Amino acid sequence: MSQIVNVAVVGFGMSATVFHLPFLSTLPGFRVAAIVQRRGHEAAAAFPEAIIYTQFDDVLSNPDIHLVVVTTPNSTHFPFAKAALLAGKHVVVEKPFTNTSAEAAELVALAQQKGLVLSVYHNRRYVSDFFTIKALIAQGVLGAVHEYECHFDRYRPEPRNYAHWREESSDIGGGVLYDLGSHLIDQALCLFGLPQNITAHLKIQRPFGLADDYFDLRLDFDGTTAILKSSMLVLEMGPRYMVHGHLGSFIKHGDDPQEADLKLGKLPTAPHWGVEPEHMAGLLHTTVSGTAVKESYPSLPGNFGLYYERLLKTLLTGAPLHEKPEHGYNVVRIIELARQSHAEKRTIACTNLLSVPYL
Repeated sequence: MSQIVNVAVVGFGMSATVFHLPFLSTLPGFRVAAIVQRRGHEAAAAFPEAIIYTQFDDVLSNPDIHLVVVTTPNSTHFPFAKAALLAGKHVVVEKPFTNTSAEAAELVALAQQKGLVLSVYHNRRYVSDFFTIKALIAQGVLGAVHEYECHFDRYRPEPRNYAHWREESSDIGGGVLYDLGSHLIDQALCLFGLPQNITAHLKIQRPFGLADDYFDLRLDFDGTTAILKSSMLVLEMGPRYMVHGHLGSFIKHGDDPQEADLKLGKLPTAPHWGVEPEHMAGLLHTTVSGTAVKESYPSLPGNFGLYYERLLKTLLTGAPLHEKPEHGYNVVRIIELARQSHAEKRTIACTNLLSVPYL
């Protein structure tokens, strides 16, 4: 491969235009060579130098495409990723990786067989608050963590007028557990490794709902409980993260600014990218020599682009892949276990997870 990676982005919805193309089009080393947009002309207007396809198969027959980025609805992740791998392309798949762990395992094996890079876009590893919590835990500031709680709540009492598939049956990848749960589960695995047990409660809160719009997951790690929650009916937001250890607590409100800035059309080349406003700093409460110390604790800057910077090194130099397909498999497997726990109304063991490094 040359020092320029030619990329084909499949889809031109919010995922592509907000979370992928702003980075692929501004990071040296990537070239947006093709976009698949089935209807409309927005992609051609925004990227006049790219080839615009209306059919996915056209990407596979283009020998100049090195990397295929799949941003289409969840039910297409597996067939599109499989077809791209069979065509000899490296692949990035939006989360959730696939709808079932069997599909995920097939993709993991196929990428290994073909010697191709396959990665899942777990971009919530690259937000300011998660960077900060990861550093606090690694530095031992909180001591041994016994409880970690993370919320990803929204207020959407009415059906959304776009991406309707996200609110369709969970059997085809709809629902908040597949959508936002993928982020929270992956973050917990990055922090604490693989869980031993899971207890899950899912609900459909809204009268028009066809898939879960609320979840409460309890993951038991070695000495740590991770509580992961999401609801589509939270108007007044509480803390986003609460981390409690033997030496103190860290409480964080608000959200990393990158998504909001990207939706406003800002590019990651803007000054102070990913830096939170001062008023969004977290609260660190520790005990020093028997004295309680409460202090405002600013977050580290977030940077979704670091995902693609690291991926580029993997593609060009063979550097270790950070977001491995096995990570995607583990998230999907835990989603399956959560649905089983809810259906059986009991705590169940976390079986058939893949033990791989989380860098």
